[in-house]
Amino acid sequence: MTEPHDHGQIAWWAENIDELDREIARLCLLCQVRILDPGIIERVLEKDASVCGTPNPVAFAKLRDMLMFYFVIREKSVDAVGELQTEQIEAHVIEQIRNRFGDLLGKWPPA
Repeated sequence: MTEPHDHGQIAWWAENIDELDREIARLCLLCQVRILDPGIIERVLEKDASVCGTPNPVAFAKLRDMLMFYFVIREKSVDAVGELQTEQIEAHVIEQIRNRFGDLLGKWPPA
């Protein structure tokens, strides 16, 4: 049986994941990277700048660093509030980003 989590703790994780995702989205827009398209996250992590529509080496390096940081934060969120709650937070954040940026970041969920 899972233990209930403090709503304040869940809100704290949601806010931090949201801030991180907004920065990732901003960097994607600067580089014109469709981060939500299948395989793009992996290519960014592998330092494949050919995914960029516009060359911007500084923003691309920061984007990669932010993605790596995102995965560390995600693990900590899972430890703190659980896998299901973390997935719900991520789905909410992705929906908010989709509402702000439309299809500029790619299709989610991948087909």
